[in-house]
Parts: sequence; C-alpha cells; structure tokens
Amino acid sequence: MPIFKFQGKFNQKNTTMLLRLPFFSASRNSSGMLARVKTEIVQSSIKAQQLLSKGRRVFPHQGSVKFVQTSCRMSIPGLPSSRHEDKAPASPKVLRDKKAVPDADPPSIEDINQLYHFFDNSAKLIVLTGAGISTECGIPDYRSPNGAYSSGFKPITHQQFFRSSRARRRYWARSYAGWRRFMAAQPNPAHFALASLEKAGRIDCMITQNVDRLHHRAGSNPLELHGTVYTVVCLDCGFSFCRDLFQDQVKALNPKWAEAIESLDYGSPGSDRSFGMKQRPDGDIEIDEKFWEEDYHIPTCQKCNGVLKPDVVFFGDNVPKDRADKAMEAAKECDAFLVLGSSLMTMSAYRLVRAAHEAGSTIAIVNVGETRADDLTTLKISARLGEILPRVLDVGSLGIPALR
Repeated sequence: MPIFKFQGKFNQKNTTMLLRLPFFSASRNSSGMLARVKTEIVQSSIKAQQLLSKGRRVFPHQGSVKFVQTSCRMSIPGLPSSRHEDKAPASPKVLRDKKAVPDADPPSIEDINQLYHFFDNSAKLIVLTGAGISTECGIPDYRSPNGAYSSGFKPITHQQFFRSSRARRRYWARSYAGWRRFMAAQPNPAHFALASLEKAGRIDCMITQNVDRLHHRAGSNPLELHGTVYTVVCLDCGFSFCRDLFQDQVKALNPKWAEAIESLDYGSPGSDRSFGMKQRPDGDIEIDEKFWEEDYHIPTCQKCNGVLKPDVVFFGDNVPKDRADKAMEAAKECDAFLVLGSSLMTMSAYRLVRAAHEAGSTIAIVNVGETRADDLTTLKISARLGEILPRVLDVGSLGIPALR
C-alpha cells in the first residue's frame, strides 16, 4: 500500500505523534484526496528545508530538539497496494531460493538501537559489504551453512583460467547459462537502505566485495573491490567492454547451443527440463560437461585476439593496485568501519578492517556466523541485513541529511 512521510511533533506528555491530515471519507474521490495529501506533504517538506537552511530548528518542544522523520501506511480506495513499485520489482520465481539465505533470528530492539547509535555517532564511516547482503536476492554465498562450499563446490582460480583453455570454455559456458538468471536478481531492502544512508551523508565511503552490481541498481556507487561480472576484459591488451556484448558474441559463435540453453527451464535438479542447474555466487550455473565439451567456442578479443575473462578478481589473483590503495587509504582515514554480510576470510577485505582498527577506528559487524575480525569489534550483531537495516533507517533521523 502507499507510504506517506509526514513531519510532526511529539506531545511530550503522551508521546503520541500529532499529524495534520485533511479529513476524508471513503465517499470522496480518492485521486483528488491523494493529490491534496501529497501537496501538503511537499509544502511541509519545502518549508522544513528552508528553515533548516537558515539554521533554525524545526520542531521546538520541551527537552531535546530533533528533526523527526516518521512514516505511516494508508490504504486508499481505488489505489493499488504496493510498497516499492518504483524501486524493487519482484524477483522472478527462479530466484526465490530460501536455501541461499542463512538462518538467523529476527534482530532485537537492542540490536537495532545499537546499530542506529553506531551510525549516528560516526563522522567518517566506511561500509564494507559482502555476499551476505545479496543472499536475500537469491544469489548464494560461499561460506554460510547453505553456501556453495557446503556442497563441495570449488570456484575457478586465476591460475586455472589463465593456463587452461578447457577451464575457460567450462567457465564461460556455465557463466553464459547463468547470466539471464543472475541479471534477474533485484536489490533488496538492505541495498535501498544503504543507498538512502549514502544520500543522507551518513556513509563516507562504501566498498563491496560483490560483483553483482545490486548496489548500483539501488542507487549507490561503491568501490568494487573484486570487480564486476558486468564487464569483460582482455588479459593481453587490457581492452574492456560490456558483458551484454560478450553474450551476443557467444550466441553468434554457438547459435544452436545458445538456443538450447535459453529454451530450458530452471527446473528441479535432475528434471528433464533443466540441467539440474544450481546457481553459483559469481553468476555461473553448474552444468554437465557434455553441454560444453564439444562444439562450443568462446570469443577472443576483437582488438588483439587475446584471452577474455570477466573483470573480476578470481581466487588466487590480486586486487589491482590502484583499487587496493584507494580502499586502504579510506580505511586508515575513517573513524568507524562497518562490515555487512562478510566473513572477511579473504585477505583483501580483512586487511582493510585490521588497518582501520590499528588507526583507532571503531569496528562493527553485522553478519550471520563468525568472521575473521570478531576479536576487533566493539559491536557484533547476527541478523539478516534486509531485516535490520530498514528498521535502523526508521529510527530517529538517519534519513535526514547529516549536518556536520
């Protein structure tokens, strides 16, 4: 149902929210009523911003004064009931894999308040996100109890990809098969909450270990520590281009194979209508070698005929120096470092947290399960990010631009 945001003031005696709303009944025209409500909200918001720009406080009352943002839901006759129609389209059925999401208890009020105060007390906050923020979108992780490693899966290494043409053909066949499904993933409430906090100036720098670009779809622009599968790069000359173009090249080289791949459903493992396919964290799908061993060709670089790979940091490879230096500089200069959905088992991520801790920053982690940096934290919360971050955003005034 529609959500309207109102500004008001608290009655200190009974702590109820006083909202100035026009009276309406079901018999009135719903479209006109909505227009009037929206007009009042916009006018109120503009007036509040003007007062803030002049340094004036907005809601005076006895005791402390604070800009209050709150929200309520209203069901209006004749209007559709949907919360995020313009932000988060429903993910296709194939991505609603609850097995990808680690089990966790709902966050407690104490958890929410502690994380709120961590944000509120930070002047220069770095947020590092890992695979745990995307599991609720249907993209599995590696190390959780339900992750890829639990089934014995081993990701391709940089050395395997570089040295073996067979390994490259296997990787690209599986990645082509999984691309449509991987792209269907949509940002979840945690991605949108972080984007809102960024816009409000509560996050100074965001770094992600993920290669799925879900932060970008939600409105953020993080430093992609491990690159992205949305770009393909030549190992010989460095030429790079978008993944969609590469998909078209694969299809042109293997038209019958691509047609067969695209016509198959993502059925249950072992069914006649699928490969028994299982989505992997980096977007590829587990398929039998009979589907790529013979008569399958992969494109080469159109500039130098060199070897092409996704622009991601495979296991066994190093983060590019300029990217690693940028992340390290931010880690050493922050006053607070928040880890979201990462076990920090890769050194490229753990070293950032360690450097921030050594520089005197406060460390907090929200992750289901143990992490490599648990002994460095002042706050550790076990919760699903899609459940806790939106609720933290609704506490106090984190959604209001910070006045530094």
